[in-house]
Amino acid sequence: MADQGFTADEIDTSRPHPARMYNYYLGGRDNYEVDRDAAQRVIDLAPELVPMAQENRAFMHRAVRFVVESGVRQIVDIGTGIPTSPNTHQVAQEAAPDVRVAYVDNDPIVATHAGAHLVGAGRTGFFLGDLRDPQSILSHPTIGELIDFDQPVALMLLAILHFVEDDEDPAALVDAYLDALPAGSHLILTHSTADFHPADANWAEARDIYRTKGATAPLTLRPHEQVLRFFDGLELLEPGLVQAPLWRPDGPLPDPEQLAHIGFYGGVARKG
Repeated sequence: MADQGFTADEIDTSRPHPARMYNYYLGGRDNYEVDRDAAQRVIDLAPELVPMAQENRAFMHRAVRFVVESGVRQIVDIGTGIPTSPNTHQVAQEAAPDVRVAYVDNDPIVATHAGAHLVGAGRTGFFLGDLRDPQSILSHPTIGELIDFDQPVALMLLAILHFVEDDEDPAALVDAYLDALPAGSHLILTHSTADFHPADANWAEARDIYRTKGATAPLTLRPHEQVLRFFDGLELLEPGLVQAPLWRPDGPLPDPEQLAHIGFYGGVARKG
């Protein structure tokens, strides 16, 4: 069930979009020249962004398997981005075929890929929505068809909250979603940070590209204590809020030099 709700001419190719830039970091081809130009400028300044994107993706795989193995059978993935296999539902349904996944993104180009990559077998759906409007997302018909809010839900907010500025109160947005979820639900979250390169002029310039190139949102890098706030009131599961590669690794870690520059925190928490 894909609710596209837009026409092709609504896809804005005049300015880069973070989801399409992220697709480029992962080596994908679902992006435009404007996205590639902006993303390559960022990579030239901060080449570690490519392994960061890869580690964020690997974290998603591990976290999804974990919550499904913990008994969760419903997932709401907000800010899913351009589909890159294996997608959330593929990882989840490999562990348990009855898992249902609702995908949400604010980029119309994602909808053009939803039918082929994100939607199928009556257990997955996609619709356009903005993280900043929790009521609209939570009350959307696709959510209503797939998600039973009387049963535990895994809420996925991967690499999206750093596109919400402080004056938009991202913590209150997270709380609004969590308030709608029952006990036993989980929050899966990643967020970029400057904690590992605080005085790096290149990183500051790379961050500014998101603003000066006209991308849909500036990049707000937050320190550990601010990212930790998003888990208030939840049981933060071991090993806590850590660099993404350090969260329950199932393979070799990056070498120490590379790990020192992975500016992504990841964590999973349970609602009691």
